[in-house]
Amino acid sequence: MDAGIRIFERCNELALLSEETDALTRVYLSAQHQQANQLAGAWMRDAGMQVWQDAVGNICGRYEGTEPNAPALLLGSHLDTVRNAGKYDGMLGVITAIELVSRLHQQNKRFPFAIEVVGFGDEEGVRFGVTLLGSRGLAGSWEPDWLSKQDSNGISLAQALRDFGLVSEQIHLAKRKPSDFIGYLELHIEQGPLLESEDLALGVVTAINGAKRLNFSLKGIAGHAGTVPMSLRQDALVGASEVILAAEFIAKEFAVVATVGKIACRPGAVNVIPSDVSFSLDIRAPDNQQRDVALFEITKAAKEIAVRRQLELSYDCFYSSDATPCSGFLQEKLTDAVTKVQGRSMSLASGAGHDAIAIAALCEVGMLFMRCKGGISHNPLETVCIDDIDLALEALEQTIYALSQS
Repeated sequence: MDAGIRIFERCNELALLSEETDALTRVYLSAQHQQANQLAGAWMRDAGMQVWQDAVGNICGRYEGTEPNAPALLLGSHLDTVRNAGKYDGMLGVITAIELVSRLHQQNKRFPFAIEVVGFGDEEGVRFGVTLLGSRGLAGSWEPDWLSKQDSNGISLAQALRDFGLVSEQIHLAKRKPSDFIGYLELHIEQGPLLESEDLALGVVTAINGAKRLNFSLKGIAGHAGTVPMSLRQDALVGASEVILAAEFIAKEFAVVATVGKIACRPGAVNVIPSDVSFSLDIRAPDNQQRDVALFEITKAAKEIAVRRQLELSYDCFYSSDATPCSGFLQEKLTDAVTKVQGRSMSLASGAGHDAIAIAALCEVGMLFMRCKGGISHNPLETVCIDDIDLALEALEQTIYALSQS
């Protein structure tokens, strides 16, 4: 069977492991997570790897190098999903890595470094509201208070670990040392439209965007829609609309992405001027300073709009993550490989978060993006092409050979 077809079919097989019968949902420390680990672990063993499940529920495999106990090149991605997910986000990276090791094993090919493959148990953060639990376990960056976080059924993370057969007091055992790895490579679907727009299967990631999320509030005065003249209104919704348009304009000017995904308007009556509006702002960029300068300009514009419209403005930042640059060395090796397999390469930043964010605390990270149809992801319509999978596998293989000669 062609490797691309086998990877594609295994993604489909993993997609059957869902808590819902009519949609793909597989969350951390669930029965379906355990089944996915067992299935991926079996594929790892068939590929010639030693296999274990670590203390936070990641499934891990190791293919030794020419020397025992050599540092490893880490490959992988995550096996959990969002609710009503697609079949390739995360899973593609894990299964392609297993297939690559299987090919090397069949050829009896070893390198000066070992190769480890990991299927992270949690990247999406759906169950407990904390993202990257799997990769943060490997990096040793778990926070003690996370154990008390509860899912929608009131089950704590500590209890879920016990139900899964793990021991919360032993999560530190999942932590690896920087000396364990020479680097991390992650294949992932792009989850955006840029590669497809360039008619390219593959691209090399330069950085994972840093993000900030804020809540904004504008307060005006409610009034009768028929009796208050336009020039005398303190309309919070019109003011918020102007702020949102300013955010869009500034984001384009500073080459960042800014999104207002939630908005609430009160009192919410057809014949009443809105007095209170709250909305969210998500702003991301591959460089922290670039993002923060754009955010400063957005808040500056918001203040000017509020003063001019006689509105009371407040805002607070409730989430912040730094940008994660990808290794220049690994970018170079990936770019050379991609150029060989598809004629040219494209560099692009990742707007979404990935396990590489946490693993960057351990070693240099590199990411290879593969296009998905229409850029659609986190959606059952998520679609990939088997020919693209074959190209991704070939690019990863060539990258590993290049690293072995460095």
